[in-house]
Amino acid sequence: MSKELRSRVRDLAEEHAPATLTDRRHLHAHPELSFEEHETVAYVAGRLGEMGIPYRSVAGTGLVAEIGGGSGPTLALRADMDALPIQEANDVAYRSTKAGIMHACGHDVHTASLLGAARILAGVRDELKGTVRLLFQPGEEKLPGGATLMIRDGALQDPVPAAIFGQHVHPPLPAGTVGFRPGIYMASTDELFLTVRGRGGHGAMPHQSVDPIVITAQAITALQQLISRESDPTLPVVLTFGKIESEGGATNVIPNAVRLEGTLRTLDESWRKELHQRLRRTVEGIAAALGGSAELEIRHGYPFLKNDEPLTHWAQSAARELLGAEKVVDLPIRMTGEDFAFYTHHVPACFYRLGVGSPSPVHTDTFDVDEACLQTGSSLLAWLAMERLSQPAASNSK
Repeated sequence: MSKELRSRVRDLAEEHAPATLTDRRHLHAHPELSFEEHETVAYVAGRLGEMGIPYRSVAGTGLVAEIGGGSGPTLALRADMDALPIQEANDVAYRSTKAGIMHACGHDVHTASLLGAARILAGVRDELKGTVRLLFQPGEEKLPGGATLMIRDGALQDPVPAAIFGQHVHPPLPAGTVGFRPGIYMASTDELFLTVRGRGGHGAMPHQSVDPIVITAQAITALQQLISRESDPTLPVVLTFGKIESEGGATNVIPNAVRLEGTLRTLDESWRKELHQRLRRTVEGIAAALGGSAELEIRHGYPFLKNDEPLTHWAQSAARELLGAEKVVDLPIRMTGEDFAFYTHHVPACFYRLGVGSPSPVHTDTFDVDEACLQTGSSLLAWLAMERLSQPAASNSK
């Protein structure tokens, strides 16, 4: 790709920066929960219409749009649009207008950046050597994940994209920087709902009861030993129970049942499947041995996220060309999850981090961003698509 076109991308990103900022602030002020993004998708559709970019509705509250056409491969860019059930504490002009709902995970930044990239790409559409498909996705924060519905509705079909790129805000990195990790990057995420049943009674006469709290305590210990003693120590696995509550009970009352909620995360699909069986066998066996019973519901979440290694190495190099080598960093493995993972199991994919320089982490009521990140986010998405379309490898992989 010529230096002239690279300069043009930077210039277009700067030219459209005010519109991208307006988009981000509007979206931040009007957040919507997963699969309820009706106002959001209408806003995005209106912006695409202003650019003359055709689109179609998918996944209930999602959109697929395309720029370019004719000969050449298709590449996809994805942004998620949903917010979280959090009451915003920031005192800013663009704070959430929706009680108890906030863009606390940066999806407003993702969507605004993709709209910004669309403006850049629309400005050079006659020079595109293929098609760029824009995926505006609902419901990343809630099972089954909006990505599954986008895929169901053909977002990766007719034709299958040669590659897909996605980005996510990263508070520790300053605005203007990005981070990459080739290969396996993020964990699978399953939700666990465990009920341990016993027989309640007086706390002073435990021999007349079957204490589900004691059973639960042993079950938790055994499950953590399962992770520490039976998992390959070189394979990251996390088991966390974040909620425990009894059905009744008091200082001198043994309850009838205890309920737990937790999460299981790993980076290997075979071991993930095996763990499901071992978890269930362990809790049922311990409960039965102590005179009670246990029921474990496992809600399958997102698979592990794997960045295509050649594609991601290439994307790192392309990012250095656009932003400068000092602005591109390497990332460690994360045990958090992302439904972008579903795309990575269908087509070559690269999911990277966008620095936003926030002192507050995501999913908190004070999360906000250095809005200089928007120009980086929009220009890099556009640049990756344009640069990749110009590569012979992209054409050959169609």
